[in-house]
Amino acid sequence: MYIGNVMKSFCLMALALTSVSVFAAPGKLSNFNPDISLVLDARLAFMENSSEGYELPGFMLGGEAGVSEQGFSLGHSELSLSSNIDDLYFGKFTMAITEHDGESTTEIEEAFIQSLALGEGFTLLAGRFFSGIGYQNSQHAHAQSFSDSPLVYSAMFGNNLIEDGLQITWLAPTDLFVQLGAESLSGKRYPSAGGGNEGKGAWSVFSKVGGDVNESHSWQLGLNYFEADVQGRESGGHSHEGEAEAETPSFSGDSNVVGLDFVWKWAPLGNVKVENVVFQTEVFKREEEGVVSMLNSTPLEESTVKSDQLGWYAQVVHQFKPQWKWGARYGRLKSDNTGSDEDILSEAGLDDEGISPNRSSVMLQFSHSEFSRIRVQYNQDNSYEDKDRQLFLHYTMSLGAHGAHAF
Repeated sequence: MYIGNVMKSFCLMALALTSVSVFAAPGKLSNFNPDISLVLDARLAFMENSSEGYELPGFMLGGEAGVSEQGFSLGHSELSLSSNIDDLYFGKFTMAITEHDGESTTEIEEAFIQSLALGEGFTLLAGRFFSGIGYQNSQHAHAQSFSDSPLVYSAMFGNNLIEDGLQITWLAPTDLFVQLGAESLSGKRYPSAGGGNEGKGAWSVFSKVGGDVNESHSWQLGLNYFEADVQGRESGGHSHEGEAEAETPSFSGDSNVVGLDFVWKWAPLGNVKVENVVFQTEVFKREEEGVVSMLNSTPLEESTVKSDQLGWYAQVVHQFKPQWKWGARYGRLKSDNTGSDEDILSEAGLDDEGISPNRSSVMLQFSHSEFSRIRVQYNQDNSYEDKDRQLFLHYTMSLGAHGAHAF
């Protein structure tokens, strides 16, 4: 019923916009009509293991971390409206439509305004947005080169760090690309959770430097820092025999993440249409200190915890013909978690079980145009004790206006 009401609202909105375009003067259409785009995403997954038993030893999962469901399912479809509001502001609204446990859910993924004329290289963004830290974090799922997120993004950000807040960036007036940014965030969403400090519980800073080596080669290097006051970040529940309600691990404390990302691109004489290669790698290190509580336990079970967690991935994607790409990716995690009660840490998923989770992926992709994509991907997933082999058949189709992607 909720999905139906949401889609009905969007249909009425689209009808109203169409009515405006029919009766408005031709020269004023762009003043009233936002760009509307719909990204359709679906997949067929074959896996040896059940998605319900997925875990990452040493990490408390949250957000949208996990693997696709077996068989046919919706992926990550998006409905977006965007437009210049006037000569000073740009606005965008994106609703994500996903499927979890056989049920479709909707979420406001983006809802922000962005300045257009601050001058001096400054840009201000306010609302809900993808954080600027890292390289891949700011990319929508349909713009990414693989059908799932790198392990380190799943472990530390629940696939993507999306927050409500304020972001300011500065672009240096130099031949070398230099961008500095800072964000003040609510801290209400994963991985912060809880909104400590009266809804201003997280912040970040990031920098990006890049340029051209020659006509065929370009690069970009990024440095990132994220800090949060975590208040009650819950993970998956753990049921025990004889208990009516699952005990849910919850973490409260301080969390900070340091990251480094690097991207190198090659295209003969800058012509990306015929052939190009993109190499990207990111590494994140997270330190956390606080208390883990097992909610619904009687009496309440708690343990202090100090975590030192590291994750990275590297991937290469080669467009060898105008419509064809292949890619390979490898990612790995490592954790060192200590606390006052090892049993509670184990129940919370913070025992690494002597495993360094890792995953290898290869993919082949066909794009008839920039608006359509069909992909087949194979994973050798060694994320936890039960090793898994996964095969995805995946399509992504874009309808309507869609802006260019960043570097």
